[in-house]
Amino acid sequence: MEKKRFEPGRLKGWLYLLPAILFLGAFMVYPLVDVFVYSFEEGYNSASQTYLGVGWYNYSYVLHDPYFLQAVKNTLILVAVTVPLSTGLALLISVGLSSIGRLKNLFQTIYFLPYVTNTLAVGLVFMILFKKTAYSDGLINFLITSFGGNAVDFIDGPYWAKMLVLCIYTTWVVLPFKILILTSALASVSQEYYNAARVDGTSKLRIFGRITLPMISPMIFYLVITGFIGAFKAYSDVVALFGTNLNAAEMNTIVGYVYDMLYGDSGGYPSYASAAAILLFVIILTITCVNLLVSKKSVPNEAGGM
Repeated sequence: MEKKRFEPGRLKGWLYLLPAILFLGAFMVYPLVDVFVYSFEEGYNSASQTYLGVGWYNYSYVLHDPYFLQAVKNTLILVAVTVPLSTGLALLISVGLSSIGRLKNLFQTIYFLPYVTNTLAVGLVFMILFKKTAYSDGLINFLITSFGGNAVDFIDGPYWAKMLVLCIYTTWVVLPFKILILTSALASVSQEYYNAARVDGTSKLRIFGRITLPMISPMIFYLVITGFIGAFKAYSDVVALFGTNLNAAEMNTIVGYVYDMLYGDSGGYPSYASAAAILLFVIILTITCVNLLVSKKSVPNEAGGM
């Protein structure tokens, strides 16, 4: 059997990859393994670096903690509402921008502005719009009362009102990036498909459903997957609206729960925080895998048939 000869080019390629491999290992793989180990250490004491035993107690505690269950509920509602809503709105706006001749670049810039604006600054603006104070009911309440409705405290009031503001805020924040991606995807679709469809007398709605959607469906599924991941990691947006005491406001998220277990008023429990972080990782990994499987079956190359 002929022995494989040493190829200097192959070693050179690995040397190029070595910095990235070391970086990923030090800042992604090692922390994940470390958190996984922490999650099984029962009664861990961060001061003495000791623990009482190894088992599933941390996971049992987290899964029965009402604050964690509330955080899971809030996160799931946020994901279920904002991901499809923001993706659908971004698609409609992108199609509208693509059909504009003049001032197209200007409108694209305007829609992209929220993406480069500080999250906390946008949160403060939303608080001014929705918060009910002793001096003002806010602009939104002014509009509601103008049409005969009753003023609602969207920031410190009922749960449904606070969740509504959070969903609107999150959708507003993620829209610019999705519009940018989808506008670029629409621009990359070959005009030959559209010209052939127009020659055959195909309606605009059918052209959109049979040509445009199939051609940009990979980007749509990319935005859906990244949208799910981003929504599950929501925390700074919630703090910008409701402050740091999210448990009292019943508006905490899973990431917020992890932070509270580490640094909040009930902090100092890295084992509980690690267990919650691993649960979040499993949830995100499962949903991502399901989305990838669905995308493989739902993104065929069907632009040719109408």
